[in-house]
Amino acid sequence: MSANRDRYGVVTARHYDHAYAQRRDPCGDGAFYRALARECGGPVLELGCGTGRILLPIAQEGIECVGLDASSHMLEALRAKGPPGNLRVAPGRLQDFELGDARFALVTAPFRVFQHLYTVEDQLACLARVRRHLAPGGTFAFDVFSPRLARIALIEEPEAEDCRWRDGEDEIVRRVSVTRDHPIQLQQVTMHYERYRDGRRLARETTDFPMRYFFRYELEHLLARAGFEELTLYGDFDRAEYGADSAEMIFVAR
Repeated sequence: MSANRDRYGVVTARHYDHAYAQRRDPCGDGAFYRALARECGGPVLELGCGTGRILLPIAQEGIECVGLDASSHMLEALRAKGPPGNLRVAPGRLQDFELGDARFALVTAPFRVFQHLYTVEDQLACLARVRRHLAPGGTFAFDVFSPRLARIALIEEPEAEDCRWRDGEDEIVRRVSVTRDHPIQLQQVTMHYERYRDGRRLARETTDFPMRYFFRYELEHLLARAGFEELTLYGDFDRAEYGADSAEMIFVAR
């Protein structure tokens, strides 16, 4: 793991659950993936499981689960929650993970995980790993953001607060900025976590990471090249049809 990715894990694991209880839970992605797990049955493999925001509730329903993540810090945060015995965690990268003879009825990559694959080579390598680990008739489901053209055209988005929460006597404020490299469809995201007490800033932690952004037919072609023949695309986690105003691209592939 690179120094940058290690820094991402150290800082992000500390604040992840608080930040995304606000920034992500309201979209309903957790309920979507839980319902899909019930429909497909187990076992379930989640790529980029992080602190278990999505996977832990699935395991708590009694479904056999494996969570994979490249960050030891994120996996430590998940283990600290005391997951049930039917949830196993494994270190590994998206593009070259290997879980032996294990096969899964459902493989998921929730909350933009696939956007941490920056090259076509790595994207296809990940999809090949997914295909290898799917049981016959198995399902692969993942989501990425649907790029709004007016926003994605901006080279820079200046730093702005996107959430805050209480931590004992302190208040944590997260500020985010973005820069984009359009020819390679890559955006660099910088997050500052600032700790305040009585209006005085006590500390500031920083993490930054690149994210690839995708367009619809780019992903459809990648999935077809990887051998997926049946694709369903949703525009939100209520399984609405994908459209011009959709904030999400949610693929369910077989």
